[in-house]
Amino acid sequence: MTVLPYILLAMSSETEKAQTAKPGGDTIFGKIARKEIPCEFLYEDDQCVAFNDVSPQAPSHFLVIPKKPITQLSVAEDADEQLLGHLLLVAKKVAAQCGLKEGYRLVINDGALGGQSVYHLHIHVMSGRQMGWPPG
Repeated sequence: MTVLPYILLAMSSETEKAQTAKPGGDTIFGKIARKEIPCEFLYEDDQCVAFNDVSPQAPSHFLVIPKKPITQLSVAEDADEQLLGHLLLVAKKVAAQCGLKEGYRLVINDGALGGQSVYHLHIHVMSGRQMGWPPG
């Protein structure tokens, strides 16, 4: 199988997941953040963790997730402003740590139309190939 059909299959699978995923309840990312599921972190502090995506869509693909269980960006509150900024700075730090000197793309999916398949806010950081425009 060539890379392109694999990517299209993975995208289709994630799109299907996004159409059935619903906010509420515990998520796999919540369990990872609480260390209930083993995971090798690229970064951890008192507010968030970063780790490689198990289904990478680029040669380098990691996630940055808050420990606070915010379901999606559209329901984040003004009180989350500092945390949201912190997540972006952590994405930048981990990208540098991973040697992503040629650039990278940050993606936050929100809701079914945005392709969100896990209802725990997370930032995708992808690099290692030329990103297309427009995305999606």
